[in-house]
Amino acid sequence: MLVKHASNPRQVRLIGPILAACLLAPAAAVAQVSLATVVDLAQRNSTAVRLAHADLMKAQAALAQTQDAYIPNFQIGSNVGYSHGFPTGQPSVGSASMQSLVFSYSQRQYVKAARAGIDAADLSLKDAREQVALDASTTYIELDTVNRELAAAQQQEAFTGDLVRIEQQREEAGVDSDLDLLQAHLTAATLKLQRLHLETRATTLSKQLAVLTGMPVGSMLPDHASIPEIPAVTAGDGVHSLPGIGSATALARSKQFQAKGDDLAWKRPSIGFGAVYNYDSNELNSYSTYYNNFTPNNVSFGLQINVPFFDFSLRAKAKETAAEALRATIEAEEAQHQNDVQIATLTGSLRELDAQAEVASLKQQISDAQLKAVLAQLESGNGAAAGPNAQPQTTPKAEQLARIDERQKYQDALDASLGLAKARLSLLRALGHMQDWLNEVHGHSAQPPADLLTR
Repeated sequence: MLVKHASNPRQVRLIGPILAACLLAPAAAVAQVSLATVVDLAQRNSTAVRLAHADLMKAQAALAQTQDAYIPNFQIGSNVGYSHGFPTGQPSVGSASMQSLVFSYSQRQYVKAARAGIDAADLSLKDAREQVALDASTTYIELDTVNRELAAAQQQEAFTGDLVRIEQQREEAGVDSDLDLLQAHLTAATLKLQRLHLETRATTLSKQLAVLTGMPVGSMLPDHASIPEIPAVTAGDGVHSLPGIGSATALARSKQFQAKGDDLAWKRPSIGFGAVYNYDSNELNSYSTYYNNFTPNNVSFGLQINVPFFDFSLRAKAKETAAEALRATIEAEEAQHQNDVQIATLTGSLRELDAQAEVASLKQQISDAQLKAVLAQLESGNGAAAGPNAQPQTTPKAEQLARIDERQKYQDALDASLGLAKARLSLLRALGHMQDWLNEVHGHSAQPPADLLTR
């Protein structure tokens, strides 16, 4: 069961100074940055989040536009000009007009469609923020893990250097053959290649983190203590509301209201209101010559009732929007089906990854115990004893091999735990628990550090 924590106000206030310090610091400056800070920076910098916010603003403006159709507009103008002979237009020096919609069956549906559109845009924004948070969390945790693997690989190379030196001495003394020395060189070359691969991977992840946050490449180092334990949720815990699917459903509902409004537009009448005021002048024309009872002030107002008959254009538009509504409904259903499949796939993968992580952890513990046993034998001195059951003498070569194996098993355990962590985060997202994870991340600064490998 997930425990929700409120966001830490102190940590939120620190984001601004950290951001300013990173921007003003030299390019070579590197600082540890918490996971919560990275997530916040990524959400602020994300293009997807900014686009979703723009869509929300557009949806809010669309609602205001549909509602403002009932509010009378007001326009003023002038049409001053000289005319000779029979007047061709009204001699208005100044005019003012207003008009508005009084009643419309269609407009009521359009307002509902606009409100559903705001719901869709708001959920889409939330979905974009959660996706950015997932990408930032995954990249951050992976970079932290790779850095720890890289430190272990560098230790391995040091042990391998000692192993090669020992093999050279043993080969010169005639204890080991040339093949043993070649095998030591091969081990050194293999571990060097592994270190180079980890360095390339760390560089790539650092670049990805910089792109996500908008910070300089290599300016941030992960803080392992800021990573909370990832909850081991399952499909049996229930699926919360998913903003992505909710957005698709709200968009389909908006399209349905729009289609219903278009259908009513060619079936139901509408009523509008209009008023016009004109101040007319006879100075630049001969209007009074042709029209008696000329007055400068003229006002007209009234209601306009429109009853559609045989408007095939509106009827065709109604069919078009009905098809769009049907498509949006099917897309929302498909999004739900795809999420269900993803949950089933991740649930199956998690069982395997959990077992792999357990096996890797046990291998690491065994390798660590074996290293301790070798070191204890070397410290106590296990000279070759007589008898058929005597233990072979432990050598410095065996010590280096045990150290190399222990570091390798440690890296394997880290890699297995990383795969498990990434799968768990993806399942959190698919089950709708991403916000709970973000609450854990922001509240973790007030809690004791948790190890990523703890399960």
